[in-house]
Amino acid sequence: MRRQFLLLFLFITGLWPVVAQLNTERITYIGRNALYFEDYVLAIQYFNRVIQVKPYLADPYFYRSVAKLSLEDYLGAEADASEAIERNPFIVDAYQVRGIARQNTGNYQGAIDDYTAGLRYAPENRQMLLNKAIAEVQSEQYPQADTTFARLIALHPAYYNAYVSRGQYRIMQGDTVAALADLDKAIEVDRHRAQAYSQRGVLTAVYRHDYDAALADLDRAVRLEPNTPSHYINRALIRYYREDLRGAMDDYDKVISLEPTNLIARYNRGLLLLSVGAKNDALADFNYYLQREPDNLMARYNRAILLSDLGEYRAAVGDFDAVLEAYPEFYQGLYARSEAKRLSGDTAGGKKDYQQAMALYEASKKAGATPSGDDKDDTGTDAGKVRKESDRNINKFDRLLVADNTAGVEQEYTSEIRGRIQDRAQRVEISPQFTLTYYEKTEGVRRGAAYVPQLAELNRSRLFAKRLLLSNVAQPLDSLQAASHFASVSDYSRLIDINPSNPVPYFGRAIDFMLLQDFDNALSDLDQVVALSPDFMFAYFLRAYVRCKQIEYILSTTPSKNPVAYSLSIDPVAVGQSSKLSDLGLVQEPSTVEYEMVLRDYDRAIALAPDFACAYYNRANVRCSRQDFKAALVDYTAAIERNPDFAEAYYNRGLVYIYLGRNDEGIADLSKAGELGIVAAYNVIKRLSD
Repeated sequence: MRRQFLLLFLFITGLWPVVAQLNTERITYIGRNALYFEDYVLAIQYFNRVIQVKPYLADPYFYRSVAKLSLEDYLGAEADASEAIERNPFIVDAYQVRGIARQNTGNYQGAIDDYTAGLRYAPENRQMLLNKAIAEVQSEQYPQADTTFARLIALHPAYYNAYVSRGQYRIMQGDTVAALADLDKAIEVDRHRAQAYSQRGVLTAVYRHDYDAALADLDRAVRLEPNTPSHYINRALIRYYREDLRGAMDDYDKVISLEPTNLIARYNRGLLLLSVGAKNDALADFNYYLQREPDNLMARYNRAILLSDLGEYRAAVGDFDAVLEAYPEFYQGLYARSEAKRLSGDTAGGKKDYQQAMALYEASKKAGATPSGDDKDDTGTDAGKVRKESDRNINKFDRLLVADNTAGVEQEYTSEIRGRIQDRAQRVEISPQFTLTYYEKTEGVRRGAAYVPQLAELNRSRLFAKRLLLSNVAQPLDSLQAASHFASVSDYSRLIDINPSNPVPYFGRAIDFMLLQDFDNALSDLDQVVALSPDFMFAYFLRAYVRCKQIEYILSTTPSKNPVAYSLSIDPVAVGQSSKLSDLGLVQEPSTVEYEMVLRDYDRAIALAPDFACAYYNRANVRCSRQDFKAALVDYTAAIERNPDFAEAYYNRGLVYIYLGRNDEGIADLSKAGELGIVAAYNVIKRLSD
């Protein structure tokens, strides 16, 4: 069932009674403020603190489930809503949250059961009734959906979303007249909301061919919501029907300015640019599209035509080859390739393609096939101008794309807001290694760091001017900090001259050198520390880290190698096109000997401090860089066993699970990482669900 049909709304009303002391009440209050202002990750951190102190309370689980739902962490939201219901079965909105979470994971009957349970306590709850009707449609329980929609509208005759949703349902059923009636009613109820205008405009254009009325509706939708890409997508289609190519291109330009990754807009603008002779601009659009959808043969054929027109004959032949491998009887493609081959100097190949193309063309005429390849489902004057995204008929390569839903009505988009972290385009890679540092990046709510007795003891000794921290967030030095570390290097050097057998100044100077990016001198000092104090765990830990940084630096200065070391990385756009994050790749590596030196140091650190979680975590990262994923999983698990709140370990283990095809385990780990404050986890969960 179409994702755009999910018009799910959650309104948190009322105050749940909280039995708590002042501190947890205050934290819950702040968390709810963060929730209201859509700062969902921050809200989760506050509710975590309340749950830690008073795990028997239902409210923090409920509010945390709302935050997770808003971040599209549906499994996490379902689990938290279940915890809330277990503690207090009278929280009506908990059934609503769990129902929405289940609905978005395809558990439609479970969602219906939740809505039914919630409606026992709040029988007129309109959001719950609406979501129940939608779940019934999704599970193809159409008579029940009809009944629920009728009940909803009888109870709430002025509910805009009820008419819009039932209108979409009727579109799906093919009842255009009833759909238009519902959309008319929605506009009558609220003339200041855009969605009904947008959908009615497309239906009016496609089924009534009244382009003036359709354009008026879309113009109104754009005025009401000028930053919603779907309205421009729909208006561009209507302008195209009216043969206003310039206006259609302007709309696609606007979509791309609002949402650069919108592939429908990229593809359609490329076609229009091609039709008006703007070939280089069209080629740029198809190149962009194919970077994100490399297997789309429609786009590849159009690019082949452009490359041929631009004189790039060999590149064009490569694209034609890919298309014809999948469609060997596509005579238009054979003819186009024959020309490209001939112009590239392959006269024999061009002649062979031409003869085969003519033979297929004559055969198609005798069989009575239409050269355009139109299918029988196309209805209406303009149906031959567009194709649905899922339509892979290569003969329709020159048609504009519309969404798969009938009439090309796009799903509602949401503009990026502060709390919707999962919608932000960002690179996905494993969290980096931890090191000792004096600096820590401050965030809204700090993630709880596990107690490390060796570090606490080191800080209590006051051997160093500042308190040492464990961090995996690089903090660039400002000019004053850099000056202080250069001065510190001089101070430690004088101490070493006085007593060269004391390991402490070597270690302090090594940290200064590391922060100043002087890895060679840092390693030299750490070698001295190990020689003078062979049981000092942090010397091995820091030396392994510095050696990794040195390798990273070497890679960054080698042109033939990837400048990012030790990252299990995924292209940020390709992720959105994959259900398994299967495009996960690894950087090139230096020699095995260098890695073995790093691993030996981490082995030694672990031997000296078997409960030190960061050493296992860092070693797992190195093993990822060596593609030893099974061993990396063992180390991440060991780190989590020693620190159950180790967010970065959950995040990295989740990515490795997904890379290995174990998606359920991966999403569970990412959900936990998000709960513990790793913002990027929600972005990955979002992309996996698309």
